[in-house]
Amino acid sequence: MPDVKNLGFGKYFSDHMFQLNYATSKGWHNGRITPYQPLAIDPAATVLHYGQALFEGMKCFRQTQGDLVLFRPEYNAMRLQNGADRLCMEAPPVEIMIEGIRQLVRVDQAWVPKERGSSLYLRPTLIGMEAFLGVRPASEYLFFVICSPVSSYYSEGADPIKIWVEDTFIRAAPGGLGATKAGANYAASLKAALVAKEKGYAQVLWQNVTHQSIEEVGTMNVFFVFENEIVTPALNGSILPGGVRDCVLKLLKHMGLPVTERELSMDEVRAAYQKGTLKEVFGTGTAAVISPVGELSSNSYKMVINEGVRGPIATELYNHITGIQYGEKEDIFGWVQKV
Repeated sequence: MPDVKNLGFGKYFSDHMFQLNYATSKGWHNGRITPYQPLAIDPAATVLHYGQALFEGMKCFRQTQGDLVLFRPEYNAMRLQNGADRLCMEAPPVEIMIEGIRQLVRVDQAWVPKERGSSLYLRPTLIGMEAFLGVRPASEYLFFVICSPVSSYYSEGADPIKIWVEDTFIRAAPGGLGATKAGANYAASLKAALVAKEKGYAQVLWQNVTHQSIEEVGTMNVFFVFENEIVTPALNGSILPGGVRDCVLKLLKHMGLPVTERELSMDEVRAAYQKGTLKEVFGTGTAAVISPVGELSSNSYKMVINEGVRGPIATELYNHITGIQYGEKEDIFGWVQKV
């Protein structure tokens, strides 16, 4: 078992994995938990040629009382179903997917870290397996789940990160795959992220195809806290409907704070910054939960947000969500499921 201080994110993997096969003639079959191992894939498999690859990201927590819980597994299962439909893939039924994950976690429960701030990250993945070079949906699929004990996603931990405002590359386009967790989306994002890191920034702020509207930050949804309004870009078909995004919207409304889902431009953000009405910026996602942004920069400007420190709303949201995950706060929304 790796030392929790050295976990990082996605570097280590537990002893077992869950696998489930699909064939048009058999439906879903052969569900099993096996040792963690390489997959046998035909060189002509559709995942290798036409990108039929879809995944989810979710977590299991060891609560302070000792219970193991999954955080909103049904949300991830339903999103996998929706993504599979877009990629013309077959997805396992929600109940089978969640039960397979539950059984896997029970087998590898020793891999769920005890320390607060750490968890067991789960990666459900769906790939096309049919060996066929014609361009059409596969008739055979493999669904599998692997587990990785993790701590902070970013090297900065809970500290604010520096973000480069991307004005050349885009991650998704209207009518495309941006609202799904298709592997192709992340391949498309790597170049801009690499360039940003070479400049000293943790990630990029993505804009739409015309670079007029803000969409996401890195691999997260993004929120802007203005003086009288909290804004997150509205789901438009190219923005991923994140599970933590949904949690934050529910919590902000529960807290009585004015939150809006709408189109938002960098011009509006810069104008608010110059007037002093931009108070906080933060990303939301399964890996980092709440990731405050301390700086937004491009070739023509630099904005230091909230003096580069974590703001009160990002702090409250992080504490509330992680408090529910670790069993320290009442789960009033029914977000956790015991393993």
